[in-house]
Amino acid sequence: MESLARPPMVGEPPTSVRKPPKPCKPKNNNVLTHSIFRPHVLACDRVRIWSAPHSSSFHTSVLSHLPFDNILKLLDVMLVSIKVKTCENYGAGLLRFHQYCDSRNIPESLHMPAPNHLLALFIASWARKVASSMVQNWLAGIHFWHNIHGAPWHGWVLLRTATSGLAKVVPQTLKRPRRPPVTLEHMHALVRLLDLTNTFDASVLAVASMALWSCCRLGELLIDSTNSFNPSRHASRSAPLQHGCTPTGIPLLILKIPWTKTSHGEGASIVASGVDDPSNPISAIIHHLLANALVPEAAPFFAFKTDHGSWAPMICPWFLNRCNEIWKSAGLPELTGHCFRTGGATELLLRGTPPDVVTMQGRWKSRAFLKYWRKIDSILPIFITSLFSDSCIAMINSSMNAFSRHYQ
Repeated sequence: MESLARPPMVGEPPTSVRKPPKPCKPKNNNVLTHSIFRPHVLACDRVRIWSAPHSSSFHTSVLSHLPFDNILKLLDVMLVSIKVKTCENYGAGLLRFHQYCDSRNIPESLHMPAPNHLLALFIASWARKVASSMVQNWLAGIHFWHNIHGAPWHGWVLLRTATSGLAKVVPQTLKRPRRPPVTLEHMHALVRLLDLTNTFDASVLAVASMALWSCCRLGELLIDSTNSFNPSRHASRSAPLQHGCTPTGIPLLILKIPWTKTSHGEGASIVASGVDDPSNPISAIIHHLLANALVPEAAPFFAFKTDHGSWAPMICPWFLNRCNEIWKSAGLPELTGHCFRTGGATELLLRGTPPDVVTMQGRWKSRAFLKYWRKIDSILPIFITSLFSDSCIAMINSSMNAFSRHYQ
């Protein structure tokens, strides 16, 4: 536990008052030409605060027809549609775009609406320098910035061609290594080596079991930092938790979460089914709730009791550090958070679960799951273990081929 180096603030309720963050002094490679349209603000605030000459004319036009509070409400609704981390990524894209424009003496009036050729030239300038996914995020940020300020988007054929070309020239050193799935070997190592009398470890196993067997994104279960808990986005201990069973008698536990990456404020129901395995998610979750029974209802769902009688939220870095600490000691490869979702889909298919059911469990749309599976399918032979026999992989391929023919 000491190796996790928790900051002193841990254990304070998420409602405690903290000083608002201030923008840091720009690094040498992040210097931006001074402009009244681009004040020095946090990266997550650039989409909202940075503007262009077009912004003034758009706002004047809209205000002549609609009340100010209506416009403000629209802005709030648009901004709440994206996470703070996404806003930060968008802000990074805006910074790079404006730096490019300033270096070419592009007038402010062309920053927004940005012409097609300018967007394509900006993208081309980063060829062989950054990963394709980063450029896609930057473009999404510039596009969203245009939407916020009512500017038409001109990123069409030329930009799409440039973006496609950039993806093909990304150096191998910039490409992310293929991520293997979490396997039952990993899960059994956690069950065997975690100290389940420890409240922190009890929470770790509960998160890992639910993330795997329910095919979750870690962001649906955990928060990124100790002060990032938001009851409208993250499940608390007071979240509805339903117990039930299937017609065949398999126990179910359903956790209602208020927000997901795809459904946004509609939230979702995460279903944990009982499995005949030491990593049974229902057993792990019940054990966590009992071990951490003194944690208040306003705390995050996977918060744990501390040695000092207080409590702390389980955050992604601590969770992954602990998992990888266990896996390293067991001689298993260290993994990332997304590997649980990959591993869950793989393990369910290995057990003969129909792809349609796996799709529902992970809350994918059918075509999205097909695209997702093609990425998993390409890495299974690379990370094959004793649990993944040739016959098992052949069975998965057969069921997925049938699923693919149905939804193509």
